[in-house]
Amino acid sequence: MLAEGPAGPAAGRRFRCAGVAPYLLWASGSSPGWVCMTTDPPAALNDAPSRPRRRGVYLLPNLFTTAVLFSGFYAIVAATDGNFDRAGMAIFIAMVCDGLDGRIARWTNTQSDFGKEYDSLSDMVAFGLAPAVVAYQWGVESIAEYGALWGRLGWLATFFYAACAAIRLARFNTKTATSDKRYFEGLPSPSGAALLAGFVWMMNDLQREGIWPLILAFAVAFIAGALMVSRFPYLSGKDFDLKQRVPFAFLLLVPLGFVIVGSSPPEMLFGLFGIFALSGPTLWAWRKLTRGRRARAGGTGPAA
Repeated sequence: MLAEGPAGPAAGRRFRCAGVAPYLLWASGSSPGWVCMTTDPPAALNDAPSRPRRRGVYLLPNLFTTAVLFSGFYAIVAATDGNFDRAGMAIFIAMVCDGLDGRIARWTNTQSDFGKEYDSLSDMVAFGLAPAVVAYQWGVESIAEYGALWGRLGWLATFFYAACAAIRLARFNTKTATSDKRYFEGLPSPSGAALLAGFVWMMNDLQREGIWPLILAFAVAFIAGALMVSRFPYLSGKDFDLKQRVPFAFLLLVPLGFVIVGSSPPEMLFGLFGIFALSGPTLWAWRKLTRGRRARAGGTGPAA
């Protein structure tokens, strides 16, 4: 079937419509013209020059992602040199940068598939490998003095943590589109890294010696890894809008928080993230309890 367009630049141009198919095509000059239902676009429109697609990556959010990667790498180097205080600080700095890159990408509308993959790989280095290496360098070499079995349990614990961090990140990437944005499924990997690195930083700051601090460090590695791959719900904070207005008194809590954390950073940070790690099982148990009460209340109610 042949059809002609309206007057204008497309006047007199003839197009061939191949059968009936759900493809909507406009041929227009200065005003809209006729509609042709066809399976293939007309050759006249195929000949139109296409605008070249601009290649590249967004700079601003990826700068923060690179800072996450650098902080994780620096933590590994510092732990290898025996500077565990600097290693712990570097991991917490990586946490701050990791919390900023995603928000900046959403605020500036610069999200991309490249940024998503780059962020995941950087998180694996900073929150998977770096805390495991820090704990390994701090504890395994010391605990091996108490026997070869303790040394094996030590590196197994740190590897278990690193493997759980990788599984946690992979699961997060595959469930991003279907998961509830208000909650994380399992302990987030930055929080797990803060729990493990914070414990090592605290023990090193307190200069605790003996086998028990080492055993506790590897127990923390096992617990943090297990919580990351668990299904316990953790508040994500993504529904909190930083651009909304808050009471003036709320602003006073910010410097107060800095004062409390600054008084003893290793102990305060480990305590805060320890409470957050326990919030997941607590919330899960609370949900189970309330559902059980509702089920019993519904079962004993009057019949309809």
